Amino acid sequence: MVVIGAGIMGTSAAYHLAARGWRNIVVLDRAPRAGLGSTGKATGGFRAQFSTPVNVKLSLLARDKLQRFEEEIGVDPGYAQAGYLWLASSEAEREILRGALAVQHAAGLEESYEATLDEVSTINPAASLDGILSGFFCPTDGFISPLAILSGYAAAADRLAVRFEWDAEVVAIECEPSGPITHVVTPRERIAADFVIDAAGPWARDVARLAAADLPVTPLRRQVAATMPMSVLPSAMPMTIWVRDQFHLRVRDGRALLLYPTPGIPGRPYDATLDASWLDEVGAIARARLPVLAPVAIDPEASWAGLYEMTPDRHSVLGAAPECPNLFYICGSSGHGVMHSTALGQLLAEILTDGRASSVDVTGLSPARFAAGVSAQAADVL
Repeated sequence: MVVIGAGIMGTSAAYHLAARGWRNIVVLDRAPRAGLGSTGKATGGFRAQFSTPVNVKLSLLARDKLQRFEEEIGVDPGYAQAGYLWLASSEAEREILRGALAVQHAAGLEESYEATLDEVSTINPAASLDGILSGFFCPTDGFISPLAILSGYAAAADRLAVRFEWDAEVVAIECEPSGPITHVVTPRERIAADFVIDAAGPWARDVARLAAADLPVTPLRRQVAATMPMSVLPSAMPMTIWVRDQFHLRVRDGRALLLYPTPGIPGRPYDATLDASWLDEVGAIARARLPVLAPVAIDPEASWAGLYEMTPDRHSVLGAAPECPNLFYICGSSGHGVMHSTALGQLLAEILTDGRASSVDVTGLSPARFAAGVSAQAADVL
C-alpha cells in the first residue's frame, strides 16, 4: 500500500488503514518533513454548518472522532467549541442560510439556529451590525489544531509500523496494460504497490495523471492576514463570517487572523505568494466591521498564503478512480480538508477493507460523479 501525500489526509488514511490491519504501508511526501504543505497553512476552523447533507454528516462523524481523539490517539486535537457565526446582510443571503439550516437539522445537527440581532450582539459584541439582518450560529462549531492532529496520526501510524519517506517525490507510476498500478517510483526507490492512495491535496490531479487518470481538483490560493498581538478580541470569539463577500476572522495565539477570498494568480496555479497590497485591503475591511481593531496593525511577517484543493461542487473526492482499479482518492475537500480529515480517513479505510463506507453514505463523493465532465450534485454554497 502506497499513500502519496503525508499531510493530514494521507496520514489519517494511513493510520486508519493500519488500525484495521493493513500492513506494509508506506507514505511518500516530497517535503523534507511534516507540516510544510496545506495542513500547516490551515487556520484550524471546524464547523458542521454546511448546505449539503453529506458535508454535515462528515462533520458530525469528525466531531465525534475529535471528542474521542485524545483517548484513541493520545494527543489533544485542540477542539474548542467557540462556535461559527454567519452574518446575513440581504434577504437573499438569509434565505440561503435558512435553507442550509433546514439541511443541517435534517442531517442531525440540531443545535444550529437563526439568531436575532440582539443575540448576535451577545455572541460577538465586537462585530458591527450595520446592514446585518440576522445571524446563524452553531455553538458546537469552533476550532481545532491541524498540526496536533497531523502529528497525532503520524505517531499512531508509526506505532503500527507505517513507514514515512520524506524528500520522496513521486516521479512515475507504472501500470499494467490493463490498468492496475504495479509500482510507484521516487528518485530513490521503485515500490511495488497493490493499492495507491492519492492524498496529494492541491497536487492530486498531477498524481492522477501519472496513472493516466484524470481528476478535476484544482489549486486555489488563499491568504491569511495576521494582526500584531492584541487583546481587543477574546480568544473564545467565534469564527465570524460575512456572507456577502466571505470575509471572516478568528483569534489564534493572541492575534486576529483575517481571511478574505481573492482570485488565484492567472497562469500560476501553484503560486501561494502572499500579496502585500491585499494586506492593506483586508485590514481596512476588518477595521470597518470590527471597530475595536482600528488601532491594531497587520503583521506582514506573521501573515501567509496557502493552497486549497477545489472540486467543481466543493465536495471531497473519496473512492476508486474509474480509470484505474487500484488507485483511490482522498482529496479535493475545497477548504474543508483539515476539519473532515478524521472522518474521511476512517471512511476510506472502510471502503478499502469492507468494500463500502458504513459510517456515512459517501456515494456522492465518488470520483465517478465526474465521468460526464461535471458533478451530478449541487455545490455546497457555504
